[in-house]
Amino acid sequence: MKRIVLASNNPGKLREFAQMLAPIGIEVLPQAQFCVPEAEEPHITFVENALAKARHAARLTGLPALADDSGICVAALGGAPGVFSARYAGEPKSDERNNQKLVAELAGKTDRRAHYVAVLVFVRHAEDPQPIICEGEWHGEIIDTPRGSGGFGYDPYFLVPELQRTAAELSAEEKNARSHRGKALRQLVERLKLDT
Repeated sequence: MKRIVLASNNPGKLREFAQMLAPIGIEVLPQAQFCVPEAEEPHITFVENALAKARHAARLTGLPALADDSGICVAALGGAPGVFSARYAGEPKSDERNNQKLVAELAGKTDRRAHYVAVLVFVRHAEDPQPIICEGEWHGEIIDTPRGSGGFGYDPYFLVPELQRTAAELSAEEKNARSHRGKALRQLVERLKLDT
């Protein structure tokens, strides 16, 4: 197995990436295993933040690194909360407060279109001049009343129109088949097959 480091301490992401990459001979290790601290995310785009995280993890471990940056973009809010999705309502991070703020910001607005974005960046080494960048989007709309107990973040408020269910009402398999991260991850698997 080829070893890569995941520039995240999120156990859900680690599980998801490890599952998808194991069949092509890649073992995914969490950055915490190497005592790598969280990277700064000062940028206003998903791709810049993901690239900064990947280079940071690669530099401190000497291994190829994978990072993702993701969030939700709401049309009526000019794309907000975007890269600030996890901290939309400030520190400390809180899904509940983020969702309350989002619903409040959309009060009285008829345009409820929103989409999740996931950008994955893979670097072979810290100074890689040609990182592999994959992006996925998942389109839906924001509802005022949460539904479902699965998922996390904005999932209970993110309605998938063709299913008339929220992301939080989908099984893990249904979500992975449709989600922004699932789409980006499938692209990455195909790119890494060619790269190895």
